[in-house]
Amino acid sequence: MHGIDQIDLIAIAWFGICALGYHALTSIPVIRERSISAAVQRQRLAWMHGATSRPNHAGDAILHATLSQGNAFFTSTSALAIGGLASIVGSGQRAQAFLSDMPFAAPSSPLLWELKVLLLMGIFAFAFFKFAWAFRLTHYATIMIGAMPNPGTVSTEAAIRQANATATISGLAAEHSNAGLRSFYFAAAAMTWFLSPLAFIIATAWVLIILARRDFFSRSRRAILDAVGA
Repeated sequence: MHGIDQIDLIAIAWFGICALGYHALTSIPVIRERSISAAVQRQRLAWMHGATSRPNHAGDAILHATLSQGNAFFTSTSALAIGGLASIVGSGQRAQAFLSDMPFAAPSSPLLWELKVLLLMGIFAFAFFKFAWAFRLTHYATIMIGAMPNPGTVSTEAAIRQANATATISGLAAEHSNAGLRSFYFAAAAMTWFLSPLAFIIATAWVLIILARRDFFSRSRRAILDAVGA
């Protein structure tokens, strides 16, 4: 392809395989059940079940609402990143002049420069929609906590259904938030493409290892599992 070397094509293909492949693998139920997210979901379910025995759910609603603040922050951050990247579209020559003073920075054609910027914009756009939806889902879950029946006002089965549904909505919010956070990790790897495609390949592999370790082999995951007796 004119203006794009083979190593750059290999780098972007490797990035796509790692980013999309990791998302696909962690979406498989048998694999997802071994993740830290699944362990936290068990705690979330225990929290909602415990809320059914409390006459006042204000504390639960306030605690849950605070979780949405992180999503709001990252939604704004994603929007700012998209705006900043949009402002440098078409400024490849000036940016190249800046990067030329950096060691190990590989030169880029105008077309390749625009592709690098567009890749980052696409990643942050994906993160924006994930965080924005997670923000809304936390609102829905908070409303469901507020609607939690007081002890003795409904049957035990109805209270359990409400608790399960609330934990499910809260868990879905967490899934979208996690996807947005992973996008930030991969965005950090994508930024190294401005230096060189080799750095891009290495950074992508490094991010993949970090994500896998934190999701499936971290001490925090073990601690949470110990808390639920798993």
